[in-house]
Amino acid sequence: MSLPAPADLPDSDVVGILQRQHARVREMFEEVLRAGEQERQARFDELRAFLAVHETAEEMVLRPVTAETDADVAGARNREEAEANAMLAELEKMDASSAEFETSLRRFQETVVAHAEAEEREELPRILETCDQPKRTVMGRALLAAEAVAPTHPHPSTAGSPAAQWAVGPVASVVDRTRDAIKAILPG
Repeated sequence: MSLPAPADLPDSDVVGILQRQHARVREMFEEVLRAGEQERQARFDELRAFLAVHETAEEMVLRPVTAETDADVAGARNREEAEANAMLAELEKMDASSAEFETSLRRFQETVVAHAEAEEREELPRILETCDQPKRTVMGRALLAAEAVAPTHPHPSTAGSPAAQWAVGPVASVVDRTRDAIKAILPG
């Protein structure tokens, strides 16, 4: 089953929201790779926060619904997210202007894009088939609500586990968002 274009779905439909976010992730990778040395860290920080929030919300909202009809698909996506989260945590420790960072970022980009494609090929069609429009709207709203309070940094110990995201995510989010606010005031 091919997915409808995001524009053909209501704005609050979880499938359309995720397709738009996947497109934005692809754009953000290119922005980081095109950025000059002085701008690269800021672009990466935006990508890092977006991905951390996005993946947490998927694990909290989308994955449990997928698991109801196909535990194998849900498990595979959770494992991919755990792997990507660990890679993101390593990238966060690197100097964004280094050659090692660019090489690692390109590997990470391949991993994330492959994960998004697997979701679009295996998971989102399943959501369209098994969830009616009202349920997908509720899921879309829940996804956006989860993103509003999700951690903005990778937390490999919780990645890939919806239960851990629910248990630890809110506390990690407060810590992350406080750290981001302080960093914005006191850069460097």
